Parts: sequence; structure tokens; C-alpha cells
Amino acid sequence: MISIKNIHIRLLFVILAFWYSQQTFAQIKDSTCVQKDLRVLLGKGVKEKSLEKKVMLLVLPKLALNPLNGVLYGAQGAMVWRFGPQETTRVSLLGATVAGSTKNQFITQIKSNVYTNMDQFFLQGDWRFYIYNAPTWGLGTNSPTNTYGGASWTWQENDYSKFDGSYSMAYNYVKFHEIVSIKLRKFLYLGVGYHLDYFYKIVDRQYNINANPPQLTPHSTYSNYHGFAMDKYTLSGASLNFVYDSRDNLNNPYKGVFVNLNYRYSPTFLGSNQNSSTLYAEFRAYKSLSKNKPRHLLAFWAFGSFQASGSVPYLSLMALGEDQRGRSGRGYISGRFRGEDYIYTELEYRFPLPFYNCLMGGVLFVNAATASNRVENVALFDYIRPAYGFGIRFMLNKQFRTNINIDFGFGKDSRVMYFSSNETF
Repeated sequence: MISIKNIHIRLLFVILAFWYSQQTFAQIKDSTCVQKDLRVLLGKGVKEKSLEKKVMLLVLPKLALNPLNGVLYGAQGAMVWRFGPQETTRVSLLGATVAGSTKNQFITQIKSNVYTNMDQFFLQGDWRFYIYNAPTWGLGTNSPTNTYGGASWTWQENDYSKFDGSYSMAYNYVKFHEIVSIKLRKFLYLGVGYHLDYFYKIVDRQYNINANPPQLTPHSTYSNYHGFAMDKYTLSGASLNFVYDSRDNLNNPYKGVFVNLNYRYSPTFLGSNQNSSTLYAEFRAYKSLSKNKPRHLLAFWAFGSFQASGSVPYLSLMALGEDQRGRSGRGYISGRFRGEDYIYTELEYRFPLPFYNCLMGGVLFVNAATASNRVENVALFDYIRPAYGFGIRFMLNKQFRTNINIDFGFGKDSRVMYFSSNETF
């Protein structure tokens, strides 16, 4: 367990970091920070003009250690580009991961947010294939507390210690989500999408109906209550999508607003096991705090997923870390909280550091999640799980605003370290 003393030390560190950042900006308030990036620093004598290009490609190693998964190894990459002139076309972003593990685990995923020439179309994609092992704790933000991560660090949401209070599951997963939206007017888009979630070869490892007493699990209880098979299920549906996007850069915004409303209907005639519908709503806003230093800003993110009708399979319910880019919930393991209804919020303070022409930056963040469990009459906001943390940024490419990130998150009985590219949101 994390002691009160340690919590106070962490909070004091965050407060001191915030105070230091404010003092730093007070000292250089009237100065100009000429933004540099790692390419210029590493390529000494290289002219910045020669570094301008239409495509930015970044590949990073992915390495994790987990008692359930063994050693997870592979690569993760990001590509940033424009389909048209900078003056008329927004940046597009594609992220990909390919990884294997010593316990026969295999992960591939491609996540994309693409603007075509002149921003005429906006494409949002999330494609995955998993051969996977993962813990689950049940529904609701009051799902059993545990001691995971209390004495050790988690790397990339994979814990080195045992998942006390969790239920181990294994499954194969095919995900294909693609939304195509057309521009109606400046910043405003309307689109349609197709969404497939197919889980098969599901093994609920701790479920044993023949034991005395029978060993039930959150997955088995939910599946039996709602009439889903326990070894495989499908959620297949179409969606209507609304987007308002005034961000100045999709990859790393300094200003603007992003709003996304998505209503998804998953009928049996499209392949779903049961008829159902869900509503997804998302809001992001970016407020600059300095005219001379655009990297000095406040960023806010909130999203909610709500089950409007019917029932969806257990593993298709929204969970922490299951947003399109998989970036929510810094401070906890991915999947730690799950529910029929789910709301997540995050506030982040971003600032440049006055070293090497603002090559480096920092972030301080706080977030909170709440999830429902309708069967147990646990409603949204009955229980809220907060987290907080800090991070360091290295500007890799100022043309596309591509960062290399190192983040440290602290939740209830949990601490997590992240290594990634591009901003969290």
C-alpha cells in the first residue's frame, strides 16, 4: 500500500514543480524563446530549412514485463504528414504497434486520424488484432481495491507485481472501427462509420462452475445475466458521427476546440449477438497562457460512453485506456475501471523549459474516472478514482510538433511510467 507520507511527498513535488515553472516564466516573461528541436541539436550545423519535409516518421521500442504476459517486446511508431499545403490542410497522424511476448501473446494495432487535401474529409480509424492476456476487476469504479504497483513501478501500463483482486482472462480480439466524415463548413464535419468488435477463444481463467462453492467471475456473472456466450461474442454496428474541430494542430494543439459525438447502433442483422446502442461524447479544449510561448498552455479533455439501449458484451464495455488513441487514465493499468456508463476527465498544464531554446518541456496533470455497474445499482459519480502526475517533453520535430514523452502517473495504490510520442491528447 502507498503510505500517506509518500502521497504527501508526491503532492509536494508536484506543487514545487508548478511553482518552479511559474518562477521560470516570470524570469523570462519578456524574452523570446526561439523553438528548436532534436534534429538541429543532433545535426550540428544543419540548416533548419533543409529539415523541412512533408512526412515525419518516428519508431520507438516497446518493452514491458508482466507476470501474466512475460516479456513484451516489439516496436511502436508514429507517422505525421499533410495531404495538402500547410495553409489549407491539417496535419494527419497515424500510430502503429507490433509486439510479441514470451507467453505467446501477439499485438498489432493501427490508429489513424487523417485529414485529406483541403480538409474535405476526416477519417478516424482504430484497427487491432490481439492474442491477449489481461486482468479485469469487474464493473464500476468501486471494483475491488488492490495493492498492485504499491511497491514497484508499472511500465507502459504493464505491472511488474501481481494483480491482487483481479481476474485473469485470455482471448483473441479483432477490432475494426472506421469513420468517414465530410466537411459541411469550416471546422464542422458529419460522417458515418462501421464498428466491429469480435472476441473469440475467450478463457475466463478463474471461472469454475464445478468447484464447491462455484468460482464465479465478473465476466461470467455479467455474461450469464445478459445472455452472452462466455467463449466468443460479436458487436457489429453502424454509427452517425458529428465533429467540430478548430484545433491548430491535431498532433500537438496549442489552441482550439475538438468536439465529437458518435451514436452507434449494433443490430443483430449486422452480426451482433444482441441489439444495442451506445452514445459516445468527447470534448477537448486548449487555452494559451502566453503570446510569445505557444507551448505554455492549459489543455482539458473529457469523454463519456453511455449504454443507450440493450446490452453489449463485457469486453466491449468502455474501460480506462480504451479510448481511440489508448491514452486515458495515466496513473492506472489499462482496463482497471470498466462500466456500462463511463466518464473520464483530465486537465494538463503544459510549459516549455528555457533550456536549449525550449527544446524541452514539462507537463503536470490530474485526471479522474467514474464508471457504473447497473446490476449492483452503482451509478456514475458514486465512486470517483483520481490520479495525477508529471512528465518531460523533448521536441523532436517542431514542423509537425512531434514530441518524445516520458510521464509518471500516480493513482490509488498505483504508479505508472509511460514512454511515448506525441501529446497524450
